[in-house]
Amino acid sequence: MSNPILLLGAIGFVAAATQVSAALHAFDKQRLTGEFWSEGAHIGDINKDGKMDVVSGPYWYAGPDFKTRHEIYPATRRSKSTKDGKPVEFAGFKGTLGSENEYSDNFVAYTHDFDGDGWTDYLVIGFPGAPTVWYQNSQNQPGHWKRHVAHEVTDNESPIFADLTGDGKPELVFHTGGHLGYASPNPKEPTAKWAFHKISAKGNWQRFTHGLGIGDVNGDGRSDFLMKEGWWEQPASLAGDPEWAFHPAAFGAGGAHMHAYDVNADGRADVITSLAAHGYGLAWFEQLAEKDEKGHPRFQQHTIIGSKPEENPQGVKFSQLHAVDLVDMDNDGVKDIVTGKRIWAHGPGGDAEPNAPAVVYWFQLKRGKDGKVAYIPHKVDDNSGIGTQVLAADLNGDKLPDIIVGNKNGTFVLRHIIAIE
Repeated sequence: MSNPILLLGAIGFVAAATQVSAALHAFDKQRLTGEFWSEGAHIGDINKDGKMDVVSGPYWYAGPDFKTRHEIYPATRRSKSTKDGKPVEFAGFKGTLGSENEYSDNFVAYTHDFDGDGWTDYLVIGFPGAPTVWYQNSQNQPGHWKRHVAHEVTDNESPIFADLTGDGKPELVFHTGGHLGYASPNPKEPTAKWAFHKISAKGNWQRFTHGLGIGDVNGDGRSDFLMKEGWWEQPASLAGDPEWAFHPAAFGAGGAHMHAYDVNADGRADVITSLAAHGYGLAWFEQLAEKDEKGHPRFQQHTIIGSKPEENPQGVKFSQLHAVDLVDMDNDGVKDIVTGKRIWAHGPGGDAEPNAPAVVYWFQLKRGKDGKVAYIPHKVDDNSGIGTQVLAADLNGDKLPDIIVGNKNGTFVLRHIIAIE
């Protein structure tokens, strides 16, 4: 059943603003399943019909209506729990269909054609420290897809699959064995395990480390590696797997996905991240013109939301921002933030406000003529939430990013429309 949610697109700015936009945005919610199979979801044209489909957990959901699902790998998990004091049984892992906490074996999902056959395959980053695997598209033939191991141990709770090296091909970006790095599929041997390329000295990073991202911090045209402790500068050549130069900076306590983006249009990339995956805080860190005594760039924190309503001009506050996406939601040429509350990260009795409304928000970036910026919060939904991944992408070709999530509440599509311009 759909649930239209209307919200004011750009109701204003801060005092520095001189104009007010008045677009009324709407999001129509569709719950694809209430079963908990995955903490993430992604999209791709799985059956080559020209329509985007959704992948989440062991299923792909056929677009454009997503009412029919097909099994990619065995969906045999069954759970027993209680709900409202009564025993219940259901498919999938324990989530909000019951009253107990459990973790899935599917934390983050991506789609890509790994074997070059023209069909979209499915990448599954499992529980932290577990293998990353990909499933080979069955090309509309019945039966489960063939499973291939990409990498045996993938650490971090926010690994990503994106083009770090600048070769036009995505890599798995993560850490393993205490080293930051990336793993690349070999197009000549697509089913072989991926070689890991370390970029750092050995550190104390472990499988449950929070926060990771990539982006061009220093403006040299090459993506750098972001962690809460700072950033690692990609060298001009990657031949021989050189160690990347480290630049220390304090980007919070360890949140979720990190992004490098020039927020205030001053020509320097800033860093956007949540501050604590199981607590509070969303911020952007302004890269300042001056550097420290060792020549490292300085950053200044600007809080978007914190642990108290008064820390946000609109009084918005929520916890457990365990996933962050960056995309132009309103087609104004600048990128906005999409995030929300991870539902039951550690169950109904763990973390900060675990049973508060499972919200999804987008924060609209507005720039003033005086160089000041503000992020205007817009609530998309209050009964879905995010997982360890949130994806904003155009599902139906209308050039408006929709939001796709998988979590302990199920799998959701939040279709984005503009009701009034």
